[in-house]
Amino acid sequence: MEDDLIRRAEDLAAQCERRGAVTHTNFLTPAEGARLAQWARYRPDVRMLLHGGWDGAERRVAFFLPDWLAEVDFDPGEAICAVEGAAAFGEPGHRDWMGAVLGLGIGREWLGDILVDGKNAVLFCLSSVQQHLLLNLDKVGRCGVTLRALALDAVAPPQRAVEACVFSVQSPRLDAVCAGTFRLSRAAAAEAIAAGLVSHNYTVCLKPDAPVRTGDTLSLRGKGKAVVTDAGSRESKKGRLFIKVERYR
Repeated sequence: MEDDLIRRAEDLAAQCERRGAVTHTNFLTPAEGARLAQWARYRPDVRMLLHGGWDGAERRVAFFLPDWLAEVDFDPGEAICAVEGAAAFGEPGHRDWMGAVLGLGIGREWLGDILVDGKNAVLFCLSSVQQHLLLNLDKVGRCGVTLRALALDAVAPPQRAVEACVFSVQSPRLDAVCAGTFRLSRAAAAEAIAAGLVSHNYTVCLKPDAPVRTGDTLSLRGKGKAVVTDAGSRESKKGRLFIKVERYR
């Protein structure tokens, strides 16, 4: 039986087609976003894209586009807004900013990523709650804060330290790709998967032969996270597939 997430996506896609207008979800968790991306892969009649307000966002909104609207002409700023905050004294952390926002009665599903850099932070939210944030958020933790609206194209994405890695596998199955990504033996990777330590697209996966595709996110508890940038588009003379990943340091 389809769960509520898929049923909601089906309903939004139908509304989009019926009205000829963009429809969208609230902010999704990384696991929910990955689930809908997989669902949309098998629905050629549905034009869906995920956007979180900045490149690299983990929490994203699923947008359903009508036939007449090209992706290059779509503006996520119609639904997603950014707010920049600055603390007068101190450097509140991510948890402090999150707690202050939720304390205003704003649901977690209306709030996207929070990018914290010292005393400053950028919060992504649905446009329906931006004014509520601007008018009412004046304290984070023990620090007074000032806020201003920020255009999405003015957001400076944080610099992430990543390590590019290339290796070859016989087939792009989870145990083989995890072994190459996290520098383990194939047996150790299989043990980690069986122990529930490996997440595939933010969901624990216990299947060592699960297929890995370009764009997938892998994480191994205690070892970090990586994004698969190429899941075997190039082949060696011996028929092995080259896998490219970016591993977060």
